[in-house]
Amino acid sequence: MSSGFVCAVDVGTGSARAGILDADGRLLGRADRPIRMNQPKPDHAEHDSEDIWAAVCAAVREARQKAGVAPEAVAGIAFDATCSLVVRDRDGQPLGVSTGGGRDWDTIVWLDHRAIAEADECTATGHRVLDFIGGVMSPEMQVPKLMWLKRHMPETWARAGRLFDLADFLGWKATGSPARSQCTLTAKWTYLAHEEPGWQEDFFAAVGLADLFDHAGLPDRASPVGADLGPLTPQAAADLGLSEACRVGAGVIDAYAGALGVLGGFAADAENIGRHLALIAGTSSCVMAMSPEPRPFAGVWGPYFGAALPELWLSEGGQSATGALLDHVIRWHGAGGEPNAAMHARIATRIGELRQVEGLDLAGRLHVLPDFHGNRSPLADPHAVGVVSGLTLDASFDSLCKLYWRTAVAIALGVRHILEALNRNGYVIDTLHVTGGHTRNPLLMELYADATGCTVVEPELDEAVLTGTGMVAATAAGLFPSLPAACVAMRQQGRARKPNPSAARRFDRDYRIFLEMHRQRQALDAMV
Repeated sequence: MSSGFVCAVDVGTGSARAGILDADGRLLGRADRPIRMNQPKPDHAEHDSEDIWAAVCAAVREARQKAGVAPEAVAGIAFDATCSLVVRDRDGQPLGVSTGGGRDWDTIVWLDHRAIAEADECTATGHRVLDFIGGVMSPEMQVPKLMWLKRHMPETWARAGRLFDLADFLGWKATGSPARSQCTLTAKWTYLAHEEPGWQEDFFAAVGLADLFDHAGLPDRASPVGADLGPLTPQAAADLGLSEACRVGAGVIDAYAGALGVLGGFAADAENIGRHLALIAGTSSCVMAMSPEPRPFAGVWGPYFGAALPELWLSEGGQSATGALLDHVIRWHGAGGEPNAAMHARIATRIGELRQVEGLDLAGRLHVLPDFHGNRSPLADPHAVGVVSGLTLDASFDSLCKLYWRTAVAIALGVRHILEALNRNGYVIDTLHVTGGHTRNPLLMELYADATGCTVVEPELDEAVLTGTGMVAATAAGLFPSLPAACVAMRQQGRARKPNPSAARRFDRDYRIFLEMHRQRQALDAMV
């Protein structure tokens, strides 16, 4: 075992977390801090990157104190973050991106859908970069957001000099390095890591971004995940409470960190890694599968070369609102309220009582399409809307519980929809590795097994994202000779849940209805 400790930082939608890990992947101390989000209008969401950095620094300091580790003992640090877009001027100062005004809001949040029209324009080009994002550009990727910024905020665009994915911004803030991660550029910026050159400048010209390289500060080549970006600057070391000798690794998007945390242990078994699917599930859900060969097909992002593990291709699907959808159902229903943990637990308890009487037939005529924030996969339709069929005048708490239950069923069927698309295109997935907030929802964990027919593996300590980022940090620090070696050494154990065979017939019926509802929605849309 290599000696030394590393720090992993995870910046999600609502908080920044930090953890101190040893070289065996054990989490010794963790802490978190909230981060602010501004939503001036529907489909617009913004962060303040300085607020994020302050939250990161506070979380790192507390995590190290809890771990009882000296600053100089932390050999490496790495950052994962949502794929949010940070906008800075040529001097590195924030530039506002908010239609509501204010320079502080300099970051377009990943879930922001202001650039749907621009995403459609990208898709309409038919450029071959689309072959590596499932054929359809998503408004959650950076190119449409950049187009929107240039079109709607030209003064900001004119002053822009550094444009970052959030994980890369944090690496720059820590080291001053302009390097960008192969993960972020490949997954969100249309960089083709398997080609030379990786940037396809004719695509940017086709979408009106011929001057992107004058404003973004982008490097010619991406840095592999876990590459050593250098030591902390004196200012960053002081802010974080770490040593200036601490090395910084090229980071990852948060969901990709989760994929490393749950799938990285199979890095030495490339031939069988295609049986395993990472499901990183919280506010939204991402599913990721890896393969030694590229497997391009419509509706699933990728294949991305080396976006997580070197020499492996990664396919990414997802659902744009899952935990957020269950929260929405609680707020939306007259018997609901604030969707806090206590409310979710109360609903789950009542669903359990109702199922004692009705079993899987509970609310059997109530059906949901969970595309309330579009369909990321496998339809790749950001315009898709949610559907609820089977409502009555019942406004009781029990009716809320039934709607919640059937929405949870729909979320699990959505995973099955993506899973079947992957398996039709060369994967042989039979095991789901789940991490994220959904592991705290027993209904969803049961449904992920029963509705998909897959074995579900839940990590014993649900910190796969921090573990994955810790693997990246350990690689940069030189604790291991490579990222795959770090992943194998630091992998954590999990608990397996087998699907209930007696539930298969009922969920097969629900899935047929689910697919029919997709067809019917498409037919209705065609009439409008």
